[in-house]
Amino acid sequence: MTDRAAAGDAAMQMDAEAFERLVVDELDRLPDDMVDGLDNVIFVVEDRPEDGSLDLLGLYDGLALTERDRYGMGDLPDRIMVYREPHLAQCATEEELRDEVHTTLVHEIGHFYGIDDARLHELGWA
Repeated sequence: MTDRAAAGDAAMQMDAEAFERLVVDELDRLPDDMVDGLDNVIFVVEDRPEDGSLDLLGLYDGLALTERDRYGMGDLPDRIMVYREPHLAQCATEEELRDEVHTTLVHEIGHFYGIDDARLHELGWA
């Protein structure tokens, strides 16, 4: 639980369409060398993870580039999910929200490239 949620602060409000635009804006701001290597990956914005929790901000669902020895045509795209309600619950301002979405995108793209959580923490992207 976040400090804001524990203190009883109300979650930031933003509808799904506005949040999706914000995610697209932050994705457009990522360095080209980070996104140009993405192959067969889609970005999906959902309200919450399947378990309904507010703890998970994003998820990479796919096969990391480092494990794609038999990956090829016809494979379903990998997905990077960004969860709206958990982000809103953890942020008080749009600036905080943009920063957190940016970090989530970098983190999940890192998983695509085969970087594990421990290394992402070391790099400051977790």
